[in-house]
Amino acid sequence: MTDTIEIPERSGTAFLLAAGQTLTVIDPRGVQVADLLAFNADDLAEVISSGRSLDYAETIFLTTGHILYSNRSRPMLSIIADTVGRHDFLLTPCSYDTFHHFYPDLPPHRGCFGNLAAALEPCGVAPDAIPTAFNCFMNVAVDGTTGILSVLPPISRAGDHIVFRAEMDLIIGLTACSAPASNGGSFKPIEYRVD
Repeated sequence: MTDTIEIPERSGTAFLLAAGQTLTVIDPRGVQVADLLAFNADDLAEVISSGRSLDYAETIFLTTGHILYSNRSRPMLSIIADTVGRHDFLLTPCSYDTFHHFYPDLPPHRGCFGNLAAALEPCGVAPDAIPTAFNCFMNVAVDGTTGILSVLPPISRAGDHIVFRAEMDLIIGLTACSAPASNGGSFKPIEYRVD
């Protein structure tokens, strides 16, 4: 087993994940979101797809047994364990623009989008290539009648985790989310482990 690595609050990282390896994303203190992106390491134009993944799963609540597909309908990550069962794949990574829109009275932050862009730039990923992330532990409720979305505090508790298996060689982007509403009003680190 490899060492667990901490992503400090309101920051992000990028790393290689080889086919067959597992990635465990851990919420060490509870009530903290982690935005996750995946790109084909051999062809950056192939990227994780919210639309494909939700379409094929026929649910917006992806958990153990579901697959995160690419924009080319190929499996990228399989969810093989999940102690939370509530994640989001609808909403875009938070950004300067998000802060201006939702939090006009707070100092703006580059958010997960800026953190992902900075972390992925050395890998050759341009900001415009960043898609909707799989938001680990994010709790988004959808009103079945009106369709209105509500961002609620995560239900994850300290030590909760989700485990993915890589189905191809991937470049992963991963953050400790920066948006107040997504994290119950506070910011905490995220941990991950590759095995």
